[in-house]
Amino acid sequence: MADFDKSKFDPKAAFEARKAEMEEITKKLENGVKDVFRSENYKDYLNFCAKLPRYSVNNQILIMMQKPDATMCQSYNGWKEMNRFVKKGEKGIRILAPAPYKMQKEQDKMDSFGKPVLDKDGEPVKETVEVTVNAFKPVSTFDITQTEGDPVPTVGVNELTGSVEGYETLLTAIKEVVPVPITFEQIDSGAKGFYNPEENRIVVQEGMSEAQTVKTLLHEASHQALHSREAMDANSEQKPRNQKETEAESVAYVVCQHYGIDTSDYSFAYVATWSADKEMPELKASLDTIRRAAAQLIVKIDEKVQTMNAVKDMDQFMEAHPEDLPFFDPGFDSQPGFVRIEPPVDLTGLQPDKQINVTLQPAKENKDEKGEDKSEGKDETKAAKKESVKEKLAKGREKSEKMKTEKKTKDKDLREAI
Repeated sequence: MADFDKSKFDPKAAFEARKAEMEEITKKLENGVKDVFRSENYKDYLNFCAKLPRYSVNNQILIMMQKPDATMCQSYNGWKEMNRFVKKGEKGIRILAPAPYKMQKEQDKMDSFGKPVLDKDGEPVKETVEVTVNAFKPVSTFDITQTEGDPVPTVGVNELTGSVEGYETLLTAIKEVVPVPITFEQIDSGAKGFYNPEENRIVVQEGMSEAQTVKTLLHEASHQALHSREAMDANSEQKPRNQKETEAESVAYVVCQHYGIDTSDYSFAYVATWSADKEMPELKASLDTIRRAAAQLIVKIDEKVQTMNAVKDMDQFMEAHPEDLPFFDPGFDSQPGFVRIEPPVDLTGLQPDKQINVTLQPAKENKDEKGEDKSEGKDETKAAKKESVKEKLAKGREKSEKMKTEKKTKDKDLREAI
């Protein structure tokens, strides 16, 4: 890359160029949002949600319009941190990045009750405050196909596709991340499942195929996340039934697509009719609702699947290599250097944090007039010192066995007496 020549840089021209690019991007977004809700394009957008769940709606649409086959995007430095590098000659995908800035603003001064402070003439007192203005700037991102370098680690969710064991893992993970009770029952109405907002629980038709069970569970989990009483009250809005179904079906589609589950039977023909009379801000809000709900489910399920797989791998290792684990043999008390203590020692009263003060005092001499030690048991003490550790352990085991024998005898005598 050639060195940047500051003498040829024109700040005014650079500002105008960026302003023109922002206007062009804004127009593309307006047309892109409207195009998304055409039935033939809606699935394409949802597919991008599945591949790029952490990107905003604006950037998902911009990436889709510029590189429809994109699967994983990062900035130039983001790829560099993963030890991958953009190939020579590749053109960046232009998206919007936050660029907030601070500015001084004069406004009415408010008291602690939120009312304007007035001066002696009854006029509002003004004050200058610093505010943060949310703004955006065009930046470049690159798809993984535009880079080369180290392989990218992936979450092990692709192993779930088509595998009975994998589907069971996925189903268990979904049930654990959904915060309401889930039951599998016979539904006489013919529905595959439903979410009951009154009882705040999900019911799924029992006996369906694994793929259909996962799809239905995700659909009802989306209803719970977006359309429960708590969710609707928090957003202070009431949605018509067709909008609720559009959102729930869309979220389920995105999550299923992320995990490689067959999505060929999904139909969004009604989306164009539902969105026909909506304004662009309202349409973008619905898309963002779908994106956020799908991303949250994907992240939670991914984390749960990874945890379950890690536990499963550990269990398999323990089963295959029991001799390599740092566990003692059940008969360890017969090994040299180990003594089984019976009855068990109660350590519940142990206070490890309690401070212990130790005071050193000179030993008192206990000698007679001739200077000989008068302490009782002097010979016994010396003999005890000579006693080996092995002999101590043997005595300990002998005492333990004696206690066992005495206990059994007492229990036997008690039973005979009864």
